[in-house]
Amino acid sequence: MSAPPVRALLAQSIDYAGMFPPCNLGLEPALQNQADYVRSPEAWMLGGFVLPVDQFDAARELLSQFDPLHPLRVAALGPKTENADVFLEALVDADAAIRSLSKYDVDLVSISHLEMFLPHDVDLALLREARSIVGDLPVFWEAPPDRAEQTIALLAEHNSDASLATFGYKLRTGGVTADAFPTSAKIARALVTPATHQLPIKFTAGLHHPIRQFRDEVTTKMHGFLNVLGAAVLAAEHRWDAHQTSIMLEDENPDSFSFAQDFFAWREWKIDVERLRYRRKFVASFGSCSFDEPRDDLRALGLV
Repeated sequence: MSAPPVRALLAQSIDYAGMFPPCNLGLEPALQNQADYVRSPEAWMLGGFVLPVDQFDAARELLSQFDPLHPLRVAALGPKTENADVFLEALVDADAAIRSLSKYDVDLVSISHLEMFLPHDVDLALLREARSIVGDLPVFWEAPPDRAEQTIALLAEHNSDASLATFGYKLRTGGVTADAFPTSAKIARALVTPATHQLPIKFTAGLHHPIRQFRDEVTTKMHGFLNVLGAAVLAAEHRWDAHQTSIMLEDENPDSFSFAQDFFAWREWKIDVERLRYRRKFVASFGSCSFDEPRDDLRALGLV
């Protein structure tokens, strides 16, 4: 049994994205993996299954792999649009697909949230129109790390006027090539933007391993998911600046991270379990094409 702080930090933290690089599985084998994962002892770590909305119809034919005790929880992925002119039209189509799948079989499938790229020219008025389309569905809007602070500020302004503040930010933390990995400084600046502390944030790509490390397959250092999730909660809890946050993001020593019975700590910085659960309300999850690599590494560290 994992210690309570491990579960508090990692509960429903991994959105399985097996259809995406570098795994690139087909829909059927990826869904079969998800069906196996929801029945595994580590299912408590599993979030949604990242599924493009244009694959919803095909996924309906494969729902027999799930049952009411082990349903399919979908993290819907909308299409990428290049500008505001076509953004709302694509969102309307994505919302229609989501509503259709949600009604198909409520015992077998549910939609946890939508993820979609936010074009650079979307403004506050357009976000309000987007909210009128998706209703109370949680949405994480992706923008490049270079636009993180600007986008977070825009989303926070929208949320301040909304009765349901369910717009969050999606930060890309890697990819299949070295140039796809943002620097620790860029991630840190996103994490310490004041609005981030009350704005849901999730991460995607490159977080296959708990601790930051050099990986030959991408010829660069990959960010660790314990580094990123841990820095997100500790930076908010202790009001870190970007420099302090970067130090944690770049730490490659597993011994710097500790889980006692009632707190999580990085070096001398601690957060107790109840505060950790509260901070996790704003630190949602990370997308990973592998559920096995994170589990295997956590086992090797003795954490699960």
